[in-house]
Amino acid sequence: MLIRDADHDDLPGILAIHNEAVANTTAIWDEEPVDVDDRRTWLEDRRRAGFPVLVAVTSADDSGSAGRVAGYASYGVWRAKSGYRHTVENSVYVHVDHHRKGIASALMTELVERARAAGIHAMVASIESSNVTSIALHERFGFRIVGQMPEVGIKFGRWLDLTFMQLTL
Repeated sequence: MLIRDADHDDLPGILAIHNEAVANTTAIWDEEPVDVDDRRTWLEDRRRAGFPVLVAVTSADDSGSAGRVAGYASYGVWRAKSGYRHTVENSVYVHVDHHRKGIASALMTELVERARAAGIHAMVASIESSNVTSIALHERFGFRIVGQMPEVGIKFGRWLDLTFMQLTL
């Protein structure tokens, strides 16, 4: 597996992971799938702002065809006010076929390293409170729970609680 900066050729893979999470999980609180133009705009906005978008790409298969996007990660603006400019919010998503293979950890390792190198002071994560896998991942990287907000979102006809986690770099 290779962790690298995403490019436009990775957008279909990123889109598939994103839309699967929209359709089947509470990891993303959007309820409608997006198209590749949406992800292209997202990627270009992140690049313009100087934020990384990383992909985990599987090794080429036996036929020699190129690897596939198994996961992606990024960080971006946490809040738009200038006083928050040294704090970012992270996101890490892994294709359902690649869960529990260390991909999220590999992406998170690189993402935290990039944040440190960029002089980021704090990284936050906003996680649906029943997503114990994501909470555990963040705890392994030194994030700690700093707050919880009950019933601030809704998806699949039920209210969702939000857990805030923070890593001071």
